[in-house]
Amino acid sequence: MSTHYPVSWTSYAVSHVGTVRKINEDACLNRPARGIWAVADGMGGHSAGDVASRQIVEALDRIPAEGRLSMFAAAVEDALREVNTNLIRLAEESDKHTIGSTVAVLLIRGRHAICVWAGDSRIYRMRKGRMEQLTQDHAMVEDMVEAGLISRVEAENHPQANRITRAVGAMDELFVDMDIHELQPGDRFLLCSDGLYKDASENDLAKILRRKGDTAKAAVDLALQHNARDNVSVITVNIEKG
Repeated sequence: MSTHYPVSWTSYAVSHVGTVRKINEDACLNRPARGIWAVADGMGGHSAGDVASRQIVEALDRIPAEGRLSMFAAAVEDALREVNTNLIRLAEESDKHTIGSTVAVLLIRGRHAICVWAGDSRIYRMRKGRMEQLTQDHAMVEDMVEAGLISRVEAENHPQANRITRAVGAMDELFVDMDIHELQPGDRFLLCSDGLYKDASENDLAKILRRKGDTAKAAVDLALQHNARDNVSVITVNIEKG
C-alpha cells in the first residue's frame, strides 16, 4: 500500500572503543538534516583500520545533499569507490597488507530510504514491533549458510566467522549492495558495527528498539554489559509523521 504522508526523523549516534581494544577503529556519520547516516568499521587485524573508516565517513560527509534519492545513492557509491582506490594506494605506499573498512549507509529522501553496504556492518529496521535485518553480511559464513552448508546457529561460532568477503579497500574494484524501502511513521532504523550484534542478541536489541528516547546509547550499553570484545558503534534513526 502506498503512503501519502510527509515524514520527519530524529537520530542518535554512539561509538565506544569497547572493553578490550585500545583504539576505536569505528567511525560514524550522523547527518539528519541531510538525510545520511553511516557506520564504518575499520577491519580488525589489519593496520590503520581507523584511517580507513575515517576516510569513508569524511568522503560521505562531503557529498552534496541535493537531487533525487537515486542520485544521492549513486554519489555515495562513487565516493566509496574513490576511497577504495585511495586506500589500496595507501596500503601499497606504506607496505601494509590491507587498509580497509566495512560500511553501512542509510539515505532518506521524501518517503523512501536506501541502504548501501559492503561487509558485515548492518542495518536493521523495527516496524510495528518486529525487527528485520535489511542488509545481508558479505561474509564467508553467510555464503555458507545461503548454500546450506551450515546452519545459522553454527555460523555464529564458526572458525571463519570474522572473515568478510567485501570491504572498502580490500579489492581493486569495490562492489556495494543497495536496497530501497518505503518509510512508515514509527519505523526505527539501527545501523551498527559487528561489535554490537556479536555481544548482544537480536531479541535483546529488539527490546531496546521498542523503547523511546536514545536507544543508540542503550544498545551500546548492552554490548558493554557483555564485555564488548570489539569496538561498538550504533546509530538509530526514528521516523515520525511530518
